[in-house]
Amino acid sequence: MSAETEPEWIPVRSREPISVCMATYNGAKYIIPQVESILSQLRVDDEIVVVDDESSDDTYELLSALADPRIHIHRNETNLGYVRTFERAIRLAARDVIMLSDQDDIWAYGRVDAMVSALRRSSIVASNLLLLDSGKPLRSPITGRPWRLSTEDDGRKWRNELRILAGDAPYFGCAMALRRDALELVLPFPPYLDESHDLWIATVGNAAGQLAHLDRATVMRRVHDDNASSARPRGLMAALRSRFLLVRLLGEARRRIASH
Repeated sequence: MSAETEPEWIPVRSREPISVCMATYNGAKYIIPQVESILSQLRVDDEIVVVDDESSDDTYELLSALADPRIHIHRNETNLGYVRTFERAIRLAARDVIMLSDQDDIWAYGRVDAMVSALRRSSIVASNLLLLDSGKPLRSPITGRPWRLSTEDDGRKWRNELRILAGDAPYFGCAMALRRDALELVLPFPPYLDESHDLWIATVGNAAGQLAHLDRATVMRRVHDDNASSARPRGLMAALRSRFLLVRLLGEARRRIASH
């Protein structure tokens, strides 16, 4: 299925201003097409908050050369890793809607309007994505079938959580957005969180009953050897460690919701 065959989206005539949060690290090869695809959907009062994680290439220089006042670039003094870099970008965001973005994908036409519309019914939204080279969805590492979210997943808290714990839930940060009020639960990231910040956000939204799902794909994902999240299967110990982390995240999400 290609992006062109996705259901039509309804343009949002009046919407809240948007902060696009991006963590970059040695992303010079693909950063400009990605940023251009984002800027084409933004308005003058929107912003792109880039936090560069001490890149050794010319990522920072390429972004600076765009000279677009909507782009705000920050640099980490030391390399923090992508999770903490994304957290910093989210903290620096100043707008009402926060959209996450990787440094090497392409935003599908209509992404902003589709996600803003979904955020009017929930505080966190996750959409599908398609592979940039083929226009097809990823395949589930568990079942081998096309890996998709559905609006029917809204409200299925236990089913969604079981899919997360099993490693069969396609929640990708690059295809997610939040309302500002969700940050009261999402931030700060748990101190032990060193991977899968997107699954943390999805876990919080799902546990709070505030996670919406979009059938349409809003991102064309570029797969290459330097992706922060690898498409290769994990080893046994890494998979077990990941499951333990997800159980801890679920407990933390519930504690925050209970005390909120």
